[in-house]
Amino acid sequence: MDKVRDLASKKAAVIFTKSSCYMCYSIKTLFYELGASPAIHELDHDPSGRDMEWALRGLGCDPSVPAVFIGGRFVGSAKDVISLHVDGSLKQMLMDAKAI
Repeated sequence: MDKVRDLASKKAAVIFTKSSCYMCYSIKTLFYELGASPAIHELDHDPSGRDMEWALRGLGCDPSVPAVFIGGRFVGSAKDVISLHVDGSLKQMLMDAKAI
């Protein structure tokens, strides 16, 4: 859990993903299209990825990826991020965190 928190706080926008996850790809693409350059941590390419995946599940991520943090705060998974984007608040959250 400490590693997840540490990584999540190092950049304004952080996304934990897996390379084979199509929703992860979609969320990363959305962030890029909004002008953000999030830190991407692919759990299937990280030696401690399995432990981080369990920590993310402990935060309420089910499925565990994508898990999005903005300004060091856990925002949610794909459905949460898409909901924020649809209601117009995602871009403002990214601006407030100085991610864009």
